[in-house]
Amino acid sequence: MSLSDVEIAQNHPLEPIADIARRAGIPEGALIAYGTTKAKVNPSLLEEGKPGKLVLVTGMSPTPAGEGKSTVLIGLADALRAAGYNSLAALREPSQGPVMGIKGGAAGGGYSQVVPMEDINLHFTGDFHAIAAATNTLAALIDNHIHQGNALNIDPRQVTWQRCVDVNDRSLRGVITGLGGRAHGVPAETGFTITAASEIMAVLGLSEDLEDLKERIGRITIGYTYSGEPVTAADLGAQGALTVLLKDAIYPNLVQTLGGTPALVHGGPFANIAHGCNTLLATRTALQCGDVVVTEAGFGSDLGAEKFFDIKARYGLEVAGTVIVATIRSLKFNGEASDYAKEDTEALRRGLMNLERHVTNVRKFGVEPVVALNLFSADTAAEREVMAQWAEEFGVALSEVEVWAKGGEGAADLAAKVMAALGEGSHPLYDPEEGVEASITTIAREIYGAQNVEFSPRARKDLAQLRRWGWDRLPVCISKTQYSFSDDPKALGAPSGHTLHVRELIPRTGAGFVVVLTGDVMTMPGLPKKPAANAIDIASDGTISGLF
Repeated sequence: MSLSDVEIAQNHPLEPIADIARRAGIPEGALIAYGTTKAKVNPSLLEEGKPGKLVLVTGMSPTPAGEGKSTVLIGLADALRAAGYNSLAALREPSQGPVMGIKGGAAGGGYSQVVPMEDINLHFTGDFHAIAAATNTLAALIDNHIHQGNALNIDPRQVTWQRCVDVNDRSLRGVITGLGGRAHGVPAETGFTITAASEIMAVLGLSEDLEDLKERIGRITIGYTYSGEPVTAADLGAQGALTVLLKDAIYPNLVQTLGGTPALVHGGPFANIAHGCNTLLATRTALQCGDVVVTEAGFGSDLGAEKFFDIKARYGLEVAGTVIVATIRSLKFNGEASDYAKEDTEALRRGLMNLERHVTNVRKFGVEPVVALNLFSADTAAEREVMAQWAEEFGVALSEVEVWAKGGEGAADLAAKVMAALGEGSHPLYDPEEGVEASITTIAREIYGAQNVEFSPRARKDLAQLRRWGWDRLPVCISKTQYSFSDDPKALGAPSGHTLHVRELIPRTGAGFVVVLTGDVMTMPGLPKKPAANAIDIASDGTISGLF
């Protein structure tokens, strides 16, 4: 009987985090220990050095269960270290939403995990709690300001700031606050965002240091006055207190893989409803220490990777190599197989158009990708042969990986092919100076294969507002279903010639981008019919079960 992910992690003896830090080249004085197996790192205390090469791991369009990008990333980092490179992994922190929902955590799986897995998948070092505390403190300050005389003349109907919680809770998408009479505040219609998609998460993810964090928080637009002028967190005098709440959360978290590779796990925005990358500070810290840094962008390349290149990489990062994680089951899913758990080479061939689109898209950013075929026990020899033939005909490097079962050993071939494919560096797809509408259109046509972009009446008003206040030159963060290149989750494969439907544009002036809501996507997910939480338990001795 095979062990579960959590059992594998629990049976692994962890090295002291001070030893992992030394392996990464991080001096002891830069560590802020959280017990003996995890620590925060103060990047300002690191020595300056030549930055390493950055490898981005992304994926094809996934099934609802995901395709194992984090698992492949961790195995690749271990394989690179085994090959003699000073490699580091830079990952996002898991959100409690997927952990308790359907997808599970984001600490990898099998023998390709970051540990301590239970801590990382749950409260970890409290970063998500700090982000929620800062977000909700700002909401309380806004409501209190209005209640206490409203010197800033804030229109309660135009308060755009929402509270957040790190739970998939559809009942909180729309709420009314301030009920119960004058003593309880001014009634207002509002809602909750999941913490991973909150603006404070994005601000933390893109801040360069504590000073930059404070300045970005001050620039956050919380709503508008009765005359339609924007109001910021700085107008409320809130930036100091919120920064204090985040003073520890800004430091990257250091842990280890099962193979002993140092890993910085920090920040956790989703890629379908946020920008989907770990923090800029963690990536830069890893690059200061390692020869090769393997990082991730959530979901498919149309979401996470596009945002990595067009938002995060604009802060001085150059991607030298890219890995696109694919699975036979996801290819069959995109080929609309009746049962993608069974052998179906015809559905597999039909689904290859999806992977081809992702490969073509990544090349548009100036990087040659390697396809990592993440193998599952149900994959057949005939299906694997179809993949090998396709890769040769399409002209892309393909590597079969077995990291769940073998750890870094199962990614040795992938490591070699990634290093052989490294280039000089990436470039963004569009120029934000051309305006938000042009940026959206470029992404829709070049990445999604759309022919047209249709803006709702609300979105047209939002465009005018962006132009009025000088926010029209910000990069865009498109919120879209992860299951399709279109905004229709049922349009599998590689749809083209469709229309992208933009329903709302939200300026995230602290984060420095504009959120573009498309289709029916929600910034507060809901739990599935059978949540993973139902299988999570703890024994009397404190042993946790059911995590994956």
